[in-house]
Amino acid sequence: MSDRATPAAPARTAAVIPAAGRGIRLGPGAPKALRALSGTPMLVHAVRAMAASRAVSLVVVVAPPEGAAEVRSLLDEFPLGERTEVLVVPGGATRQESVRLGLAALPDDVTAVLVHDAARPLVPVDTVDAVAAAVRDGAPAVVPALPLADTVKQVEPREDGPEPVVATPDRALLRAVQTPQGFDRATLQEAHDKTVFDGEGATDDAGMVERLGVEVVVVPGHEEAFKVTRPLDLVLAEAVLARRRANDGF
Repeated sequence: MSDRATPAAPARTAAVIPAAGRGIRLGPGAPKALRALSGTPMLVHAVRAMAASRAVSLVVVVAPPEGAAEVRSLLDEFPLGERTEVLVVPGGATRQESVRLGLAALPDDVTAVLVHDAARPLVPVDTVDAVAAAVRDGAPAVVPALPLADTVKQVEPREDGPEPVVATPDRALLRAVQTPQGFDRATLQEAHDKTVFDGEGATDDAGMVERLGVEVVVVPGHEEAFKVTRPLDLVLAEAVLARRRANDGF
């Protein structure tokens, strides 16, 4: 028997897509992630966006707790090819719990994790690659973000009547954060192990990492990585897809 050590398997990057929410702001009907854009569910677009990056070899879709089989069947209708593996696992009652369950499903050789909103179906591959590269280069937490176009006012919330303005933050210091957010796996796991929120839980994984005192860095986001939340967003998303088909043959 040879004394030569067996080479370690290369580290892998996986994407986790929490898709267990219903997205009530889009109105009644199917869960938001299963709404169609140009005949294809938003979730499929989001999975394709992650799989388009050569850095991503595994996509874990966290489905509604009672809908994992349905989501698996849906994804099987839209094959991605053999390069990227897609795993479907049941989610939890909150986004935070769903991400935690997605992390638990990752193989041991995954060392970097991208967490992506299913409701951001059109994020360009260049953005995914930039986040993955920053993590690979040593950043423990990375978020894509855009400068703000609008002036922002901080107000004193009130249930009735006009809300008074208490401050006007310098928008040059602010960024609108998108996904995928990228993390060193151990750092993200520690954040989920140590951060507990009541109610609906955490909605921003980078914010959980910040609570550990770990630096989060920003890379440029993209205007097409917007979140589809309201009916007007669906109109914009359809327009983006139409332009891609016309210009790029997408």
